[in-house]
Amino acid sequence: MSAVTWSPVPATAPVLAPSRRPAARPQRHLHVVPTPQPAAMVRLRVTRAGRLTLTLLAVAVCVAFALTAWAGRGTAAGVGAPGHAITVQAGQTLSQIALAELPGLPLDEAITRIQLANAMSSTAVRAGAVLTIPGR
Repeated sequence: MSAVTWSPVPATAPVLAPSRRPAARPQRHLHVVPTPQPAAMVRLRVTRAGRLTLTLLAVAVCVAFALTAWAGRGTAAGVGAPGHAITVQAGQTLSQIALAELPGLPLDEAITRIQLANAMSSTAVRAGAVLTIPGR
């Protein structure tokens, strides 16, 4: 715990008559220090070249995002992953092909992946059609 105390100190120096000694200037032990003024708000000014740079940077970020989205659009759920192609034989169904070519997947997911890889709107297949089988 700390405390600050104050007690007046009596002047112990003898008072001399003004005729004998010139009046001494009182000694100051404390100095007044001006408080610093708050820093002035500095307004940032963007030049024409700076605006051009910021605009080009924003466009580059948008283009990079669009290219990344476009490149990754076919790889969702394994579509577009390395795979192989097969030729549909007479009498084969898409379910039989899905069971044979993607045995580790549930049937509905395997059919959906084959449909997505080949841009098929239905499960109908024709004999002789070449189907891309996506990788797992």
